[in-house]
Amino acid sequence: MQWWSKFQHWIGAALPALGVGGIFFASFLDSSLVSLPLVNDFLLVELSVLHPARMPLYAVTATLGSLAGCLLLFFLARKGGEAYFHRHAGGRAARVRSWLQKNAFLAVAVPSILPPPMPFKLFVLGAGVFQVGVRPFSLALIAGRGFRYFALGFLAVKYGEQAQRAMVDHKLAFALAALVFVLLSYLVARAAFSGDRPPSQ
Repeated sequence: MQWWSKFQHWIGAALPALGVGGIFFASFLDSSLVSLPLVNDFLLVELSVLHPARMPLYAVTATLGSLAGCLLLFFLARKGGEAYFHRHAGGRAARVRSWLQKNAFLAVAVPSILPPPMPFKLFVLGAGVFQVGVRPFSLALIAGRGFRYFALGFLAVKYGEQAQRAMVDHKLAFALAALVFVLLSYLVARAAFSGDRPPSQ
């Protein structure tokens, strides 16, 4: 649609001027009801190149914006998004449900790190539909998105505008680092939640 292309162009042109607010807004929109593929990534890279010392602030802001957007989608799905989920998931619905039921933390954290075309929102919707707990869902998102944005910000400071290309060129190292980080986050979360389990009868 022509209007959608114009909207995306306007977003891409206007948000850099907003700085931290632009990153939060882009991440929130992309993680909730509007898809802005890679807009927040490009924005994070651009601002981190211009202001390297502020990179941690940009990464934290992008993570929190994504968390807020995902929580909006999550709660909407909890209120009655099962039909919407199945319509968009198609043949992947059973697989997404299986992953979420076996281990919700990893099923949310791992897709949150990966770039498009990973259908990340399906896992967010599925987590809401299948009643995943808010706390493990939020921690999984913070771990996954936090790793992604801090890694991208680090590469932006080191490689400049070629940060995303560097991530592709070193995808094996990135994938291994992401796997180690997510597993460590999972173990920490599991230890934190172990006290919440009711005693066995």
